[in-house]
Amino acid sequence: MNGPLTNDEIEAIKARCEQATAGPWKSFIERRDKFSGSDFIQTNGEDIYLTGATLADQEFIAHARQDIPRLIAEIERLRAIIR
Repeated sequence: MNGPLTNDEIEAIKARCEQATAGPWKSFIERRDKFSGSDFIQTNGEDIYLTGATLADQEFIAHARQDIPRLIAEIERLRAIIR
């Protein structure tokens, strides 16, 4: 996928975000956060437990719930300026 994002692509990304469990999501990593139990992502719904993911993967997924909507908003803001 090369080139600028189309409006349809941005709308598809927004739809996926809106369909996901509401944020914020927070990554809990047992050895980093010094608690007993499993590594997981806390959401406003059920917690998410990943299998086969690295800790960096878990952090990325958890932060994506907040980061992607912010990035989309910035793209839309900049496009409005350009227009």
